[in-house]
Amino acid sequence: MILLISDLHLEEERPDITRAFLDFLSGRARSAQALYILGDFFEAWIGDDAMTPYQRSICEALRELSDSGTHVFLMHGNRDFLLGQAFCKAAGCTLLKDPSVVDFYGEPVLLMHGDSLCTRDEAYMRLRRYLRNPVTLWILRHLPLRTRHTLARKLRSESRAQTRMKANDIVDVTPEEVPRIMEHFGVKTLIHGHTHRPAIHKLQIGEHAAKRIVLGDWDKQGWALQVDEQGMQLAAFDFVNPQLALPNATQ
Repeated sequence: MILLISDLHLEEERPDITRAFLDFLSGRARSAQALYILGDFFEAWIGDDAMTPYQRSICEALRELSDSGTHVFLMHGNRDFLLGQAFCKAAGCTLLKDPSVVDFYGEPVLLMHGDSLCTRDEAYMRLRRYLRNPVTLWILRHLPLRTRHTLARKLRSESRAQTRMKANDIVDVTPEEVPRIMEHFGVKTLIHGHTHRPAIHKLQIGEHAAKRIVLGDWDKQGWALQVDEQGMQLAAFDFVNPQLALPNATQ
């Protein structure tokens, strides 16, 4: 069994999400062969050298899961793209490139965070290209901590304000971009997060049936995609009881 989650936006101000995630790690994830976290794991990350005691506790929980035998894979999101190898080494996880093709029970599957699919949001795409530039990343990682804290707060505030002003279709994936990138990587299944719109979309790419699976964000409930030899099941679960799938689960 393989589990995939994304968009937890972990922060100390949301102890309910933190508790649910820790319960998830000590319960369901322990029986998984692998856990994939597809970005926006943390609400904000300003550098591996700036880990708070809270973030360190999450790191230690991931290490315990990894030491138990579950392989843990982590992908950058738009909120935590400064996560680095130092964190991954301490947490016992592997940092995945976005996008990455992985093998799930003999099928090649494309994994992405999903923000790069929102190409109609031209302002964000320009910002993304700037922030992900290796030179920019080097500069950001070497800024004083106080400056990084200030910059992170500013970016989060501006992002929230701009998202509220943008049309729904602008902040969702571009329909034409999905088959383009799936054809480019030669896959029939794409899994991503970012949009906070959990669903399984059936597609037709050329002569082949395909699907795009959107992982849900963790806010009032959690979401996880379970992959096994019988197929893929996307379901929500209650924070109080992570083993309990909710009635509005997406199959």
